[in-house]
Amino acid sequence: MKDKEDGLVSIIVPVYQAGAYIADTIRMVFSQTYGRWELLLVDDCSGDDSVAAIEAALSAYEHHSVTAHENIRHIEEYLCGEGKKVLLICKNKNEGAAAARNTGMDLAGGRYIAFLDADDIWISDKLEKQLSFMREKRAGFVFSAYEFGDESAMPTGKIVHVPEILTYKEALSRTVIFTTTVVLDRYIVPDGLMRMPQVESEDTAAWWQILRAGYPACGLDEVLAVYRRPPRSLSSNKFKAVKRIWNLYRRQEKLSVVSSAFHFVFWAYRATMRRI
Repeated sequence: MKDKEDGLVSIIVPVYQAGAYIADTIRMVFSQTYGRWELLLVDDCSGDDSVAAIEAALSAYEHHSVTAHENIRHIEEYLCGEGKKVLLICKNKNEGAAAARNTGMDLAGGRYIAFLDADDIWISDKLEKQLSFMREKRAGFVFSAYEFGDESAMPTGKIVHVPEILTYKEALSRTVIFTTTVVLDRYIVPDGLMRMPQVESEDTAAWWQILRAGYPACGLDEVLAVYRRPPRSLSSNKFKAVKRIWNLYRRQEKLSVVSSAFHFVFWAYRATMRRI
């Protein structure tokens, strides 16, 4: 594990078949008003032009190869000006988003960990506002409100508001934490709790394990991200979501059937209201 550099934000992006979005994602990070960051792009053996698109987007910057780590084919480091660096991490085998994010955390050098999915959108002052909010609240775990976008990431006007504080018991009944809005402080939350389990809905499982350990999440109720929603089968998505959340209750959290059913009823109601 690398030493944590105070003030540095490590932005972790799992990359898989993201060639259509990834250049825009990189430009979006460069447009952040907060200037001390490293961007870790973890390619999970994409079969499209994701890696080529990344290399093209960063071709103007000085870069060199870094010695490969276990299960990593190669790493390219791009120096992008004072306080900014990009790591392109190409894995040897496809292992999914959880493993990709964990690989990023293993190589992250910043005090702060921020998560961003390749097809989602950050508002330009997202990091600046969240770090200020984090210091104000002396919090180790913060997240923000977000807005749904269409397949082109154009905002639809449907906003998901967030509570000021979210505890473990409250989180079981509402999956309101959007991964692309999360920032964690490694000086407060242990690295081991940030690692995502190899289960479906790994991000929700990770937030629950942090909350269960006694680190509440502080919500900044301001839209700082857009959740891109490409067209897909809504009925199929709903069925899969129900199955994932039930499995998290029973297998990951070891809740009883009665307790699982209790939390599920409230989860289903809030999930439905969030999308209509």
